[in-house]
Amino acid sequence: MNRRTTLVGALALTTGLALTGCSTDSKPELKVVGAFMPQPVSDMAAGFLVVQNTGSTTDRLTSVTSPLSDDVTIHETKNQKMREVSSFEVPANGELDLERGGNHIMFMKLKQQPKKGEKVPVELHFEKADPITVDLPVKETTHNPKKH
Repeated sequence: MNRRTTLVGALALTTGLALTGCSTDSKPELKVVGAFMPQPVSDMAAGFLVVQNTGSTTDRLTSVTSPLSDDVTIHETKNQKMREVSSFEVPANGELDLERGGNHIMFMKLKQQPKKGEKVPVELHFEKADPITVDLPVKETTHNPKKH
């Protein structure tokens, strides 16, 4: 009986130490690159960027805000149809790619028409990480860096 108690105690201690190594103290390490907005031709616009996560914890992009519009949402594109979603995963040691023809930020009912050369400020909100403020440079309407 004494041997069994010792074994159970040792297993409990080992399990506790193993779980300590997986502590939730690690945070996602996020950085935004390649941000842009094609110059809008109506009262709607789209935004594109890449969120890189060099941390060991997955995060989620949950919303985007901007002074350009009170109605900013995130959309996924599947089978050439877009629909609003509540969040996008930003994988640990990976990236979330918001690109033309794919997932993107959607701005509705623009308060003004940004022109090529201007910058549109946005704030990205995440489940775990602090918000990130990014300026989206306004590019020509047909700009698509993936086609180069």
